[in-house]
Amino acid sequence: MQPKDLLQLSEQFGSPLYVYDADKIKSQYNRLTKAFSKVEKLRINYAMKALSNVAILQLLEGMGSGLDTVSIQEVQLGLHAGYSPERIFYTPNGVSLEEIEEVNALGVQINIDNLSILEQFGAKHPNVPVCIRINPHVMAGGNANISVGHIDSKFGISVHQLPHLVRIVENTKMNIVGIHMHTGSDILDIEVFLYAAEILFDAARHFKNLDFLDFGSGFKVPYKKDDIETDIEELGKKLSKRFNEFCTEYGKNLTLIFEPGKFLVSEAGQFLAKVNVIKQTTSTVFAGIDSGFNHLIRPMFYGSSHHIENISNPKGKERFYSVVGYICETDTFANNRRISELKEGDILSFKNAGAYCYSMASNYNSRYRPAEVLWMNGQGHLIRAHETFEDLIKNQIGLPQIATAQ
Repeated sequence: MQPKDLLQLSEQFGSPLYVYDADKIKSQYNRLTKAFSKVEKLRINYAMKALSNVAILQLLEGMGSGLDTVSIQEVQLGLHAGYSPERIFYTPNGVSLEEIEEVNALGVQINIDNLSILEQFGAKHPNVPVCIRINPHVMAGGNANISVGHIDSKFGISVHQLPHLVRIVENTKMNIVGIHMHTGSDILDIEVFLYAAEILFDAARHFKNLDFLDFGSGFKVPYKKDDIETDIEELGKKLSKRFNEFCTEYGKNLTLIFEPGKFLVSEAGQFLAKVNVIKQTTSTVFAGIDSGFNHLIRPMFYGSSHHIENISNPKGKERFYSVVGYICETDTFANNRRISELKEGDILSFKNAGAYCYSMASNYNSRYRPAEVLWMNGQGHLIRAHETFEDLIKNQIGLPQIATAQ
């Protein structure tokens, strides 16, 4: 997409606006499958929590992707988007046994990360195929909030609890078909990932009839020029070789599963917002936009950096601006960032806005959530309309009439 295309979309659909490039999503999917082409049985399960719009799910379903889900609502969205139950994995954390049983009734693959729930579920449903999520105790990820495989993480069953885990499986005679891990997001060091993979292999040796090993994801994408990213090609070469060796040792050709989210959709997304006001103080020039952390919370929540361009004046002289939102909080997107000279009414584009952006949006300050557009075959297709006041009050119930009469 060129700046002129984005400007045209902002005029056509209004701002703020999320725009996703279908070709970029497809190229990332193909890049990952090509990197692991030496593995005979490979499965990509898109982590839909990154971006759960039904049109995006359908785009990936058409490419052969499965789904990684973390809630019953995500499972239901996946089924609604056309995924068959056997292509949906359900990996919750901290949910009730009742929710897990409800999801199981839908026919999807259950992944359990808690000894208590494992024992309860196994005792009641010993014949149901179950995957077990282990915690490898490997610290990986670019931020404490997205590092989920370390020793203090709430996710997974500790590898040190394997003897207890095995006893539960033996006592309940439950059907374990897969082992899963996820160390965290924004992984830079491939050797750390490979080290964690060996822990997964060790855990798998305790189970004799597995069908798959799920390595999670967490691949880092570049957020700015010359930024570091996970070398998928090198990882594919090294892990494929080791995985194939393990399959030979195990005596069975297992399926290798990944569950990428950010890797597939982050770079495909751009967030467009209009400059409402330029405010000069004694030391800072603020660019206030028609958005806030109600639409894009990652810079405030994770400290993430999104490259910002003035697509209305891309070749203008650069000046320093602090880009801030219209929320009644300190919602700063960028401090003293070099951006082509801004004027009120200009359109800014925030890059890498495809993952964990719209999906984390809210109605804080009673603001509406923005529209979403899919750019495909040279055209913009509306895939979610801007919210309205009717959306805001749809589920609200006013004070009962009897109370207002008193």
